[in-house]
Amino acid sequence: MTAHGQVIIVGGGIAGLSAAYDLANAGIPHTLIEKQPRVGGVIETRQWEDCVMECGPDSFLSAKPEAMKLIQELGLSGDVIGSKDDERVTYIQRQRKLVRLPEGTTMFVPTRPSSMLASPLVGWGTKIRMGLEFFRGPETHRDRSVSEFVTDHFGRETLDYLAEPLLSGVYGGDPDQLSVASVLPRFVEMERTQGSLARALMAARGSAKRSEPLFRTLKSGLGCLVDRLAAKANVVHGTAEAIQPQGSTFRVRVNGDWMDADHLVMACPAWSAGELLCDIDSRLASLLRMIPYTSSAIAQMVFRASEFDGQHAGTGFLVPRTERKQLMACTFVGTKFPYRVPVDKITLRCFFGGAGNDAVLSESDDSLIAIARAELRTILGLTAAPIFTDIYRWPRSMAQYVVGHGARLKEIESHASAVPGLHLAGNAYTGIGIPDCIRTGRQAASSIIRQPV
Repeated sequence: MTAHGQVIIVGGGIAGLSAAYDLANAGIPHTLIEKQPRVGGVIETRQWEDCVMECGPDSFLSAKPEAMKLIQELGLSGDVIGSKDDERVTYIQRQRKLVRLPEGTTMFVPTRPSSMLASPLVGWGTKIRMGLEFFRGPETHRDRSVSEFVTDHFGRETLDYLAEPLLSGVYGGDPDQLSVASVLPRFVEMERTQGSLARALMAARGSAKRSEPLFRTLKSGLGCLVDRLAAKANVVHGTAEAIQPQGSTFRVRVNGDWMDADHLVMACPAWSAGELLCDIDSRLASLLRMIPYTSSAIAQMVFRASEFDGQHAGTGFLVPRTERKQLMACTFVGTKFPYRVPVDKITLRCFFGGAGNDAVLSESDDSLIAIARAELRTILGLTAAPIFTDIYRWPRSMAQYVVGHGARLKEIESHASAVPGLHLAGNAYTGIGIPDCIRTGRQAASSIIRQPV
């Protein structure tokens, strides 16, 4: 045993696995506690015949380097594939019709005026407002909601038919609650330094050379990343039931038995960490429990291409809250990543849940498939029956960075840093994507490895 002592990691998602990987490479003893029978958290890949089925996220942002760096270290570079951005077409439902997202739209900001002018997605009043936004000067605001921010710049229609559906697809959140400073910090910085988001992005677009795809993934599925990391980790499947201070160290009760730890990496959801840390720091525990989470469910369906009688809607479509029944979005998997689906099949991933819609997770599998098919019949005209279906539920899995998140995060970091040996990782703090979770897990491991021996 090294002088660093024993490390216990609570949570076997990608953050916890990344921490375990670095600790193992440094020769530091660790135990990763995972209450589910499998590790990986929301990352899980299944196979049906020759179709790759992602149960959770299907890719990661190329712009954030942490995922690619880890993939390269693990020797998985040869399995990496990118999104075909020149062929990527997204649709948004408007008045029961699918309208193509105008080319050059970055999130909700138009950067190709001619494309937006020709689009029926928003009306002329909004288009004029978008044009006037180009002349805004620099401004600084308090932390405010995404809704306030978008409406201030581009009007309510832009919020309803661009920002809300696009952000729901990423966060499963309510733009009336989400903090723009925490969710879209780049846009807040543009507002502060340049004023106009459209002008700033158009200037950046002109100088940038797109050399990499927007999204990357693994040809065989992101589960390969989990498998490779898990091979390095010392995993114990069980429930962390309590954590108590023991002098300058910790005691963790797992399945009724106590384990000692010099360092504790809390890589579980913030609400779970809050429940466990009450005896360590009650204020920290309270702050962690304040971070809200939303839930989601995915209905995945495979069709024979020869029988598919619905509209082929590019890489997929989004349903704005103003027009939503229950279906939030749908992805055509084979169009987004061709290697995932053979040419004789079409796979659709239908998304449900999000802010205020937790109840959908209690629907039976048959009911969710029936709901998905009914809405696809209305939206795509699809009447063909799937030849395979599967349902994946992710309760309380998506952290929400609501207004005030930045201030709360500072207080959380202050309290956590005052507890020697305590480290926080996961999607509740500084980013919800796979690269962000990898970064927080590896940062936790790095701070342990750097401890003087």
